[in-house]
Amino acid sequence: MTTPLAGSAFDSLRLDAVPDREALRRAYALPSDAAVRKQMTELTPQTRRLIGCAALVLIASADAEGNCDVSPRGGPPGFVSVLDDRTVAIPDATGNKRLDTLQNVIATGRAGLLFVIPGRTTTLRVNGRAVVSTRPDLLSQLTPVGKPPAGALVLGIEEVYPHCPKSLLRSAAWKPDQWLPADAQPTSAEVTLAQLRMPELTIADIEQAEADSLKYRYE
Repeated sequence: MTTPLAGSAFDSLRLDAVPDREALRRAYALPSDAAVRKQMTELTPQTRRLIGCAALVLIASADAEGNCDVSPRGGPPGFVSVLDDRTVAIPDATGNKRLDTLQNVIATGRAGLLFVIPGRTTTLRVNGRAVVSTRPDLLSQLTPVGKPPAGALVLGIEEVYPHCPKSLLRSAAWKPDQWLPADAQPTSAEVTLAQLRMPELTIADIEQAEADSLKYRYE
């Protein structure tokens, strides 16, 4: 007789999970007036400057079935273009060509952005409608990240919200003296090798592939 596999921790915890918004609100204090009031529907001169300083943006999206994804985009400060107070554009960079984010945006017309500025503890959340554009006059005015972009993610802003710095302060993200040593974590090659599940490959194979990918990252 075969013993059934035990469920995951998630399967156990979902049995008595918070069931609705009312129950969730009972577990937390109400937000401050400032936390509610600082949400806006357009950029201010100050938040435009923040975006101009950001070298990293995390893009949240979901497909038509609700399967979620968060993908990073990076470049020199200002690589995300502010087209007006209600519109920003992110040039697409050479990557793994899966197009997960762009396909999700086409499916749902929605995306969320989290702008991160190296050395700063404040982040900026921007949510709204989204499209993928290949219009030449738009692409020509964007800062290329690698070779000229084949497309751009354009977000029509519906919510702008500056987050407080607590998460980055707690993580000590910008304090190298508090970072874990390199040997305390698996290398990129070790993680990739385990994910690929191809016994014929070695760590050396993956390290060489990664080196080549970085060397030819603009192609």
